[in-house]
Amino acid sequence: MTIRSTARALLLSACAGLALTAASQPARAAGSVEVVHWWTSGGEAAALNVLKKKMEGQGVAWKDAAIAGGGGAQARTVLQARIASGNPPTAMQMLGYVIQDWANEGALANLNEVAKRDGWDKVVPVPLQRFDKHDGVWVAAPAGIHSTNWVWVNKALFDKVGGAVPNSFPEFLALAQKFKEAGVIPLAHGGQPWQEMTVFDGAVVSAGGPEFYKKAFIDLDKAALTSDTMKAAFDQLRKLRGLVDPNFSGRDWNLATAMVIRGEAGMQIMGDWAKGEFAAAGKEAGKDYVCFRYPGTQGTVTFNSDAFAFFKVGKDQQAGQALMAADVLSPDFQVEFSLLKGSAPARNDVPSDRFDSCGKKAIADIKEADARGSLLGSMAHGHAAPEAVKGAVADVVTGFFNSDMSSADAVKKLAAAIDLTR
Repeated sequence: MTIRSTARALLLSACAGLALTAASQPARAAGSVEVVHWWTSGGEAAALNVLKKKMEGQGVAWKDAAIAGGGGAQARTVLQARIASGNPPTAMQMLGYVIQDWANEGALANLNEVAKRDGWDKVVPVPLQRFDKHDGVWVAAPAGIHSTNWVWVNKALFDKVGGAVPNSFPEFLALAQKFKEAGVIPLAHGGQPWQEMTVFDGAVVSAGGPEFYKKAFIDLDKAALTSDTMKAAFDQLRKLRGLVDPNFSGRDWNLATAMVIRGEAGMQIMGDWAKGEFAAAGKEAGKDYVCFRYPGTQGTVTFNSDAFAFFKVGKDQQAGQALMAADVLSPDFQVEFSLLKGSAPARNDVPSDRFDSCGKKAIADIKEADARGSLLGSMAHGHAAPEAVKGAVADVVTGFFNSDMSSADAVKKLAAAIDLTR
């Protein structure tokens, strides 16, 4: 069932909520909220629990509707069924263009009263606002900013092989070879399309720089998509494929992170939610693990931003919904959540003093990239192009990663697949 048809079912079957009129009196809010999400790993669950406790401490009951699956595909399927039956949740964890899809159907609530009162327009970076606002109306509250072009390294192994932070892809391959010679898996990876896409985000920036990434993945420029530069990005992906272990297929991302934590693998290319897994395991940045940007991408940040999109609900739920929206973007929650989740705050006015070295680097890198226009939405996580395009790219990328397809054939398939979405 399409988003359009399910949203229409919502509008016909469910009572459309009014604007969040209780937002100006959060201290008097009560009731309950039901939240659909896929944060089920250790670090993710601990981070979400911060919001749950914050809500419960203000008299709002929390009904957890967790649906396992790191990419959120299963959760989106469940949501569509619920909307079709006229039973929307209070809020759901969403990413990028999916928020806009539901907003286009008129299914999301108006958060402007909360946003105006709390000054969201002044503190949330503009590249995030394009996803959390629709036609000037705030419909979602970002929980943080994740950047996807990270490499996570076991420090004991890094020190053992005499590693240095690689500034280029050839240097990265040289480091990987050292891990291989030391008898460990160079690169931990989970064989799922969204994970391969996450790796490819970094490869595209590394091969062509931020302007090329914009042309290829945001503008969907055919010349860029079929260029030698894009071939070079696929060439990087092919070499990375040779660094993973034979049992990678179907592995969840957090299990790949655990391989690095336990010293079974040297590195993982993954968004900074991986940092939450290190934290949950009691590991410290700089002491137990090292972080650096995908080689050749320093100065550019490919981001995704988990947000809570709020659905139109009945008056009896609006007070709790308004309080939840305010809590998500409150400075204290943004700090506590990010410390556990591995993200950076979705506010540009939050100090970095409580963050570790990787957290400080994330905050500084995001500010630098935002200032120079290289804070770019991740294709892998639905912030570069709409879902249909993302799916088309994912099919080609994961097909390439799991076959002997040539880079020349891959760029042809990539451009053709994107053409079919237009």
